[in-house]
Amino acid sequence: MKKNLLSLTLLLAVATLSSCGEYQKVLKSQDLSYKYDMAVKYYEAKQYNKAYPLFDELLTLNRGTARAQEVYYFYCMTLYGQKDYILAQYHFKTFSKTFPRHPKAEEAAYMSAFCLYLDAPSSSLDPAAIYKAIDELQLFINTNASSPYMAQCNAYIDELRERLEKKSFEIAKQYYKTQRYASAVVAFSNTLAEFPDTRFREEAMFYKLDAAFQLAQNSVSDKQLLRYKEALTVYRDLMSLFPESVFSKDAERIKAKIDAYLQNPS
Repeated sequence: MKKNLLSLTLLLAVATLSSCGEYQKVLKSQDLSYKYDMAVKYYEAKQYNKAYPLFDELLTLNRGTARAQEVYYFYCMTLYGQKDYILAQYHFKTFSKTFPRHPKAEEAAYMSAFCLYLDAPSSSLDPAAIYKAIDELQLFINTNASSPYMAQCNAYIDELRERLEKKSFEIAKQYYKTQRYASAVVAFSNTLAEFPDTRFREEAMFYKLDAAFQLAQNSVSDKQLLRYKEALTVYRDLMSLFPESVFSKDAERIKAKIDAYLQNPS
């Protein structure tokens, strides 16, 4: 058993050394066709760490030649394969603009947008990258109306908007949880305005109601009347849209306190 294991280890070591030797030979070669073929071979084998330096060198060495466009395309795809989405996005976009008649131009434009989608963070992080990805996907849709990538782009946009919707709601809820009620009221209002069909609508409206009530209750006396009236408006909006709301009992409890104040303002 130990002998077989040792033999296997030696074979792997020899194979590794042989592979390293072959790669060094490719790197040092002055034959551009050979270097290109090997770069493509490494790329197709998903050995992007080996393909990338070769395509990077070939970009310069093939500038102005008939092969330049193919080299640049593989260079972009190798960056994508290495998950360097920001740099890949930049080069895919450059490729599509520089070579608009190339058969891969539309694909490159799509990949530019797709890379931004892949780089967009989850809903818990800065949304700037999400907005950028949505803009790029929408630009692709607007300029490639008959593209086979159209449905996928729309699906990505829907997903990214859901992330923004969730983030907007979670920010508002965090204000509420930390008792920053004025900020919570504004944030919930923004969520409801920006995402009118949000799946969080009923919940957001209730928390906006409670935040508005808490804000009124804790306000200085000369602001309380107006703020209690504003809270009452939020209650009416909630019950108008969701008369059977799961928050009905809590909403009615809040309304009773609002009514008690309005009947006898202090």
